Amino acid sequence: MTTVAAAHCRAALVDGVFADDVRVTVRDGAIADLTVGVPAQPGDTRLGLVAPGFVNAHSHAFHRLLRGRTHDAGGDFWMWREQMYRAAAALTPDAYRDLAERVFTEMRDAGYTTVGEFHYMHHRPDGTPYPGHAMELALADAAVAAGIRLVLLDACYLRGGVGLALAARQRRFGDADVHAWLDRWHALRDAVAADPRRRGLVTVGAAVHSVRAVTPADLAVVARELPADVPLHVHLSEQVAENEACRDAYGLTPTGLLAENGLLGPRLAAVHATHLTDDDVALLGRARACIVMCPTTEADLGDGIGPAPELRDAGATLSIGSDQHAVIDPFEEVARLELDQRLRAQRRGVFTPAQLWHAGTAGGARALGRPGDRDAAGLRAGDPFDAVEIDAATARTRGADPLQLPLVARAGDVTATIVGGVLTRKAHA
Repeated sequence: MTTVAAAHCRAALVDGVFADDVRVTVRDGAIADLTVGVPAQPGDTRLGLVAPGFVNAHSHAFHRLLRGRTHDAGGDFWMWREQMYRAAAALTPDAYRDLAERVFTEMRDAGYTTVGEFHYMHHRPDGTPYPGHAMELALADAAVAAGIRLVLLDACYLRGGVGLALAARQRRFGDADVHAWLDRWHALRDAVAADPRRRGLVTVGAAVHSVRAVTPADLAVVARELPADVPLHVHLSEQVAENEACRDAYGLTPTGLLAENGLLGPRLAAVHATHLTDDDVALLGRARACIVMCPTTEADLGDGIGPAPELRDAGATLSIGSDQHAVIDPFEEVARLELDQRLRAQRRGVFTPAQLWHAGTAGGARALGRPGDRDAAGLRAGDPFDAVEIDAATARTRGADPLQLPLVARAGDVTATIVGGVLTRKAHA
């Protein structure tokens, strides 16, 4: 790893377009100045084609244990979930840290510079607490070791389904009630902020696992008592069965239930949003909510293809996540965001390349409450210097318009990542 004081990029994404000869100076890990069309200066770190680092807005690190182990028996999401529960039962804080460091390192080398970890593995398997936020701080320490930014989305998970208590295999996910979760959440945020080694790369956000995992009264408490500046994520309408259970119990869709209890707004990030009604789309759009699409996971689990262009047109912001890590490749996620919609719409160009860059970078920054939230993707003075260098002359990328690389490149074309001004080159690069 190398700390960068100044860098000269042969080309860089700035305000939604690639500009030539971009020089960046760095102070305290942030871009102090950015100048286009200038030569390199002595001592500059020389870079090739550079874009903002990708933001992985939805991750479950421990799901990586299932990669390549669930494809031989068919089934659906609910069968896959049984295997996930078995993997979850075996994890200890030390094992979790080691696993997460490997997963976060794979992300960093693929071009992700920030990850939102949707975390609900809070306690021992029997539900008794670990001392000192052991599972949460295992993730924080893994991110620091890997050199990636982490927004730790600590999840409220209180029910085993609509109208159901937590099952034995879910006990480690839950707290006594929503107030106990809030107390633990505040203590966790204070613990991370008090540690100078962690707070440079780690911040704490929040999540409600899903409308299956809490009651309407719990949702209202979260809306009222969680600090207003904290990003809040929720799995939303990933499965038709979730929608049916919600309607049967409450007479509302999951989106409608969130709206009724005051949770729709710009800080909300709805993960998946696959099976929505037209009214759901309109509600999320009017709220200016964020949508985290996870195309490789949604394909792997057979979830379906969500109404991404309709959500964009309604006013929501799109972002990406690798979720269960069947694939860790930001280019694959943004490419599938477009290609899956081509299959659905039977036409090309559902999203422009500039919109795909935005979903992979600035959209994720907004979803996680990070700097870099803006209408056009690109490096900008004042933002952290979080960036990715891409080889534009590989067998995949040679001859491509740089702006169209989201549909051409893959993680193997990433040669370096920069997080807070610290550059890491792949071993093979």
